[in-house]
Amino acid sequence: MSSDDRIERARRAYERAVFGGDASELVDAEEGLDAVEADAALARGLILHARCQSAPADAGALPGEDPAELPSFERALELYQRIGDTRGEAEALFWIGCLHQFIRRDNETAVPYLERSCQLAAQTGDKSTRSEALRHLGIAAHAAGRLDDARERLEESSRLRREVGALPGVASNMIGLAYIAAAQDRRADAIATLDEAYAIAHAHGAHAIVRHIERARTQI
Repeated sequence: MSSDDRIERARRAYERAVFGGDASELVDAEEGLDAVEADAALARGLILHARCQSAPADAGALPGEDPAELPSFERALELYQRIGDTRGEAEALFWIGCLHQFIRRDNETAVPYLERSCQLAAQTGDKSTRSEALRHLGIAAHAAGRLDDARERLEESSRLRREVGALPGVASNMIGLAYIAAAQDRRADAIATLDEAYAIAHAHGAHAIVRHIERARTQI
C-alpha cells in the first residue's frame, strides 16, 4: 500500500468514526500512518546523510554531522518496531550504525547496530540492506586489523550487490578489497582489483567512486 493510500485510508476511517459511529478502522489507519511517518523519517535521514557525505571537508577532518540525522533514523526505528516492520527495522538499524561509523568514527558503537541489521535483513531476505551491513562490518574489521575477516565480509557484500544489480556498490567494495590486498602484501591483486573497479564504475557513471579509485591508486 502506498503512502497516498494509507493517508486516504486514514481520512475514510475518520469519516466513518465521526459520521457513522464506526471506530473499528482507527487502529489500522493509525498503524498505516506510522508506516508513512517511518518511511518519511528514514528518507529524511538519507537526505541529510547524503548532504554530509557530499560536503567538502578538510583533509583528516570528521564529516560535519547534521543534528537532525540521528533523530530521524531513531524515529524511523521506533516506528518500524512499533508496527512490526522487521525489514524497515533492519534498514533503520543499518543507518544508525553507519552514522556512528562514518560520521562519528565510532566503530565500537556502530558494530552492534550493524550486526543486528545484518541479522534482521537475513531473516527478511533483504539482500540490499544485508550487503550494506556486511560492507560496514568489513570496514570495522579492517580498522581493527582483522584483514581476513574484513575481506570475507566485503566479498559477501559484493556477491549480494551483484545479485541485486548494485554494480557501482560492487566497485565501491572493491576499493576496500584493494586496500586489504595491499595490506597483505598482495600489491598485484590490489592493482588488478582497482582496474576492475574502475571499469565497473566508469561504465555505470559512478563518478564519485571513480575519484575514490584514483585516490586509492596513489596511496597503494
